[in-house]
Amino acid sequence: MNTLARLAAFCGGMTFLAGTIGMAAAAEPLVIATSPSVKAPVEALGRLFEASHPDVNVLVYVDNGLDMRRTIAAMENNLTGRYALAGKGPIHLVAPGGDELIDRLQMRYYVLPGTARTYIVEQLVLVVPEQLVEAPDSFEEMGSKVKRLAVADPERTVLGQQTQGLLRSLGYRGQLDVATDGRGVLDHLLSGQADAGVIFGHEAVKEQERVRVVAVAGQGYQQRIHSMAMERYCPNRSLCEQFLAFVQSPGAQKVLKSLGYAIPAGR
Repeated sequence: MNTLARLAAFCGGMTFLAGTIGMAAAAEPLVIATSPSVKAPVEALGRLFEASHPDVNVLVYVDNGLDMRRTIAAMENNLTGRYALAGKGPIHLVAPGGDELIDRLQMRYYVLPGTARTYIVEQLVLVVPEQLVEAPDSFEEMGSKVKRLAVADPERTVLGQQTQGLLRSLGYRGQLDVATDGRGVLDHLLSGQADAGVIFGHEAVKEQERVRVVAVAGQGYQQRIHSMAMERYCPNRSLCEQFLAFVQSPGAQKVLKSLGYAIPAGR
């Protein structure tokens, strides 16, 4: 290739790159305020939405429930800069961990009433070490096949509270190995302290190379539902409505299921 041809190719490449950068810079931001507990599914939804909406840039702002409420209140009470949020711009959607905060935000009118959309439900699963052959096929079989069951502490965690409710509904009387949390349940299980363990489905997906899910509990405990809603001063309600409809679409549900979550009844 001669010098002139190389120069033409270089200029063409730079023009394409500049156009690509310009398109990225021109993408409209969609800011979602979420909690650490649902950061992974919200980010996954954001990436999937961007794939079909190249003109949108989904930005996820992570904060715990109390601080999220304070952040929204401070923004809305700030007359000089209502939408100053860590350089990301205005909040469009709020996706806290659990619907309790959504209800409180609606009461204070921080989110628009009637805009909440459920998208995932946490589910309890029974896991065993991947190499274990003689494993129970259901929660009901635990009594005969599990000598020691690893569970999370019900005094400290939501996982432990839900597990406790499930075991009561099953009438389980076996020996329990109480760990601090879901991570502790996995540690006890993999170290041989227990034959099986109860954790959330999304925790099991992260460890699928080391543990195997042998049963899923669909009832018998108070499941935790997660929803997202439109922030009261959302700058683009049409875009927000598109995203809220999208999170309940078949494609989005498929991705959420792959992360170990259940889909709310009726979806």
